[in-house]
Amino acid sequence: MLRSFILIIIVIVLVGCNPNRHTYSYDTIDVVDFKMLEPQFTKSTDTVYVVNFWATWCSPCVKEFPYFDEAAKIYSGRKVKFLMVSLDFPNQVEKSLKPFVKSRTNRLPVVLLDDPNQNEWINKVSPDWSGALPATLIYKGSNKVFTEGPIELADITSNIDSLLVEL
Repeated sequence: MLRSFILIIIVIVLVGCNPNRHTYSYDTIDVVDFKMLEPQFTKSTDTVYVVNFWATWCSPCVKEFPYFDEAAKIYSGRKVKFLMVSLDFPNQVEKSLKPFVKSRTNRLPVVLLDDPNQNEWINKVSPDWSGALPATLIYKGSNKVFTEGPIELADITSNIDSLLVEL
């Protein structure tokens, strides 16, 4: 119980961080289940949240990762927060996930989602999600834009901008 509480606190801290004000060492990557991650999808603030589901074994995911790095730079200091949710296999954290995220120039918050009940949580992210990767949810309050499949930087920024200007 104490371990779960500590992990929830870690996720909350990671999600609330501005990646441009903090440097993530990635010496450890928090492993969470969906129950711990779910509060990320119900925040009702004046902040735009960008949540990307990806994996290092997914070629389109790796290709689009720099777009999120760039978007984080573009929106530095604005009410936009990013979270990269890896769906890598837990036994690949040391071999694949850590080396990949350590190689990034911009340090976006990364958590590893290890929850075998995909049929229960995929619909909670978006009813439009088949479960394919990559997948991106950009939202502010109840206004959500979901993209299944690869996304370009222009689409990321356009979706963020449309939510930033909403009253």
